[in-house]
Amino acid sequence: MPRLCAYLAWALAAVTAAGCASKEKPRNARAVDWQSEEFQTQAPARMNDPARGTTLGTAKADRPPASPARETNATSSGSPGTVSQETWIPLARWCAAEHVPMPVRFPGGGTPTYGLRTTNGTMTLSAGSRVGSFEGLEFRLGFAPSLIDSRLCVHSLDLRKTLQPLINGALSALTRSNPVIVIDPGHGGEDPGAQSTFGKRHEKEFTLDWALRLAPLLQSNGWTVFLTRTNDIDVALSNRVNFAEAHKADLFLSLHFNSAVGDESQRGLETYCLTPAGMFSSVTRGFSDDATLTFPNNAFDSENLALAARVHRALLTTGLHDRAVRRARFPAVLRGQQRPAILIEGGYLSNPDEAALIARGAHRQKLADAIAGALQETASPPSLGSQEAGGGK
Repeated sequence: MPRLCAYLAWALAAVTAAGCASKEKPRNARAVDWQSEEFQTQAPARMNDPARGTTLGTAKADRPPASPARETNATSSGSPGTVSQETWIPLARWCAAEHVPMPVRFPGGGTPTYGLRTTNGTMTLSAGSRVGSFEGLEFRLGFAPSLIDSRLCVHSLDLRKTLQPLINGALSALTRSNPVIVIDPGHGGEDPGAQSTFGKRHEKEFTLDWALRLAPLLQSNGWTVFLTRTNDIDVALSNRVNFAEAHKADLFLSLHFNSAVGDESQRGLETYCLTPAGMFSSVTRGFSDDATLTFPNNAFDSENLALAARVHRALLTTGLHDRAVRRARFPAVLRGQQRPAILIEGGYLSNPDEAALIARGAHRQKLADAIAGALQETASPPSLGSQEAGGGK
């Protein structure tokens, strides 16, 4: 009873408290707003949402079974890394298997929303919504959780590819001695990137300056740092991938600034990693989104998301608006990577306020400081469960 009261008190408190142009293909005149109804009704051509009782295309890697939104008779989700044969798994059962405290439903008669507390933070999920939060950080699920027999059920791919990586936060590169990182200043040379509404300067200039500020900070923290370009030259996307491979990089960061032509209101930080096979992308920007495809970088799905969340959260301390950690298949600079890799859009050059901010060297220094701080930790993260559940240390 005391424990139940503690959970209820926590739930009540929680309620109260509660890109840039691509060389692959020209960007649409108006960037897609992932929060709009227009985006939320989109779906890849070869993949439907099983939460609505339609068929899920099988993926080459994870091959989730096609089934309607109902729980099967299979056993629990298993330990981390175990491939489940279930499509929809009760969140409470997964929590029990992972030694995470049971989810608590927030009071109120609106959309059923649940919270779960772990050693590494508090996560909230809502039935019927792909939007989740973890310690104030927004993220997108591959599939909207579903209420089945009055229990919140989460897709097995999301349990393995979204919840576990976010809660665990493990990055093997941070525990190595003399880790190697490749920083990729977006665009360059004849590819100027987006043009700023403030001073008409170009993205390529700001990304290079950002990278040159970040490199010495990481070096002072024990990283071996390489840049895909150190001056105003054009580097093909494939060569940026090959550069990281040639230097045996442990991590890859591609730095960009965003633009939404014709819409000055869009603003904020976006951090991208590759979409896992079998899942919906958060954003497609008009590119095809074949969920059956598997790319080399999909071998690092979990660490990609852990890296994206770590860096994104740090960058938010600069005051940027949170446009969430996103997953996408269109960034060619990510698909062929053989290491954890992310692409950062550090604000909108088409937004007058953000463009003026990005033009300031002091702000770009803050962006560099934030990333360096995010990658400074070298200790192993806590276990998935919390001390209260006996899984923490």
